[in-house]
Amino acid sequence: MKIFDPHVHMTARTTDDYERMYAAGVRVVVEPAFWLGQPRTNVGSFLDYFDGLLGWEPYRAAQYGIRHHCALALNPKEANDPRCTGVLGELPRYLLKDSVVAVGELGYDSMTPEEDHAFEVQLALADEHGLPVLVHTPHRDKAAGTRRTLDVVKGMDPGRVLVDHLNELTLGMVADAGCWMGFSVYPDTKMDTDRMVAILKEYGTERMIVNSAADWGRSDPLKTREVGEAMLAAGFTSADVERVLWDNPVAFYGQSGRLSLEEIAPVAPGTTHVVPGVPLGPGAPGAGYAGNTILRGAR
Repeated sequence: MKIFDPHVHMTARTTDDYERMYAAGVRVVVEPAFWLGQPRTNVGSFLDYFDGLLGWEPYRAAQYGIRHHCALALNPKEANDPRCTGVLGELPRYLLKDSVVAVGELGYDSMTPEEDHAFEVQLALADEHGLPVLVHTPHRDKAAGTRRTLDVVKGMDPGRVLVDHLNELTLGMVADAGCWMGFSVYPDTKMDTDRMVAILKEYGTERMIVNSAADWGRSDPLKTREVGEAMLAAGFTSADVERVLWDNPVAFYGQSGRLSLEEIAPVAPGTTHVVPGVPLGPGAPGAGYAGNTILRGAR
């Protein structure tokens, strides 16, 4: 089973997770920029984070045979913090980078005027850079937030919009709008495996995107594999599984023109290597990123 996890926050995960993901069939990931839990206090904190998503994280993923891409944005929660909003002026230079395949996560948290402004600015940036958008729907008042989201994006080509964190209450309106439908499968919140399979039975596999959204909370980067296995047990074909877990995210993020699907061979334990197409950073030696590797100590 070959898997593309289209929404996973690997910065918050351990290197062991990459090893487990590769063994489960994950070969490509997209990591959207998001809230770190601890509030940022200045724009420079965002820039260091973006640099990590463009440099160290692709290098770390490549050691375990996984292609890492990212989506960049000012997340909706921190759009309300005036210490952070200056990042909107810095985004254009980052959206030019080769491994940026979307603008995201953008959207709503509390549906404030500040979030409206950040949403509209970033939609314009996505249009200017020819990138699709990954939209976060709020954890509270999800139905109202989803309706408001669809009002904001209605001027865009719906095929370039992925509305994420959907559930049974919000799926229908997004399907009717023609946007891509994203589902975050979690251990005990958002969407679970059985409900996901039931939704696929009712709505089919077209424009369906399944992700783990694994982060620093209680989450599991192998939930994509779990959904694939549950689909097969429920009578779906292997082609159906491949469409949901590979073809659909490839089609959506491929609109950026920057998606790389070239296979990477994982390195032997205790070694590190340089991967074509994965940046090394300034002053990096032959095998490492900016003088750092994932190796620790003598063996």
